[in-house]
Amino acid sequence: MIFVTGGTGLLGSHLLFQLTSEGKSVRAIYRNFDAISRVQKLFDFYNPSASKQLFNLIEWKACDVLDVITLEEEMTGCTQVYHCAATVSFRRKHFHSMMKINREGTANMVNIALTLPIEKFCFVSSTAAVAKDETKPNLPLVESNKWIQSDHTSGYAITKYSSEKEVWRGIEEGLNAVIINPSVIFGAWDWEESSMTIFKTIANGFKFYTSGSNAFVDARDVSKAMFLLMESSISKERFLCTGTNVSFREVFNLIAASLNQKAPSIQAGKLLSHLARFADGIQCIFTNKRVLTKESVHSAHSNTTYDSSKLLKAIDFQFTPLRDTIENAVKGRIV
Repeated sequence: MIFVTGGTGLLGSHLLFQLTSEGKSVRAIYRNFDAISRVQKLFDFYNPSASKQLFNLIEWKACDVLDVITLEEEMTGCTQVYHCAATVSFRRKHFHSMMKINREGTANMVNIALTLPIEKFCFVSSTAAVAKDETKPNLPLVESNKWIQSDHTSGYAITKYSSEKEVWRGIEEGLNAVIINPSVIFGAWDWEESSMTIFKTIANGFKFYTSGSNAFVDARDVSKAMFLLMESSISKERFLCTGTNVSFREVFNLIAASLNQKAPSIQAGKLLSHLARFADGIQCIFTNKRVLTKESVHSAHSNTTYDSSKLLKAIDFQFTPLRDTIENAVKGRIV
């Protein structure tokens, strides 16, 4: 039996499909029962003829990573753990609650895995936890870069780095574990959630792009890489899983083309971006929803590239072309 946290999210749902397609029995925890229906729809999209059979390989359990007693009960009897659960926010007021779930929740998972013990543990981190090497600012980021916190470091990045430290601590205490650091993930999913909200934004006729760049990766690729790493003898290693390095303008153009929409054509400079952040802050007073933050504006104008060659050398694996990833995400929209 394999234990999975975060199974009702974008990556976690793809991981569940990967594992069950490999014939694995899975115990997945959830906090919101209604979210399970989206996972079923994802299975229906990828394999309509066998979706029910595969979905029945999942044993769903109500549990929270902060509930140590229930968590230990549900992890008992499992041989492997995939820890995908995390909270993502770039709002300062969410920092402490995010730190509690991301760092403390990971510490709970690691401690229980050491106690049971679990045969192997996979932790899903983020490229946000990989810092730039200031001595080599023009080179792609790699796993060995040392953590450097700056004025532009987001609270989310701090929580993921802190979570990673809990896993490394577990490794020092004997935990057989691997860490994977995905970049921005696209996949068949609900466009109201996570990184998929950009598809909805562009579908609604978004006109702006920024000068920055980042890396974008297919949820299917991250899931497959995780599975291959867990099935291998690889341990005590960290791997970037970043797909394609591309400008925001290019990725917006590809999404717009797949949606038969006009591509964003107005470059938003830093001043315009900060004015938009101010307007967004005013709107937040009335709606309690905020999209733009100081950190997100900085990220939108930053050019960041990553090197995933370590992962590609470690396992028999190739990334899906970004155009195919985007087309799959459009066809597989879950509503």
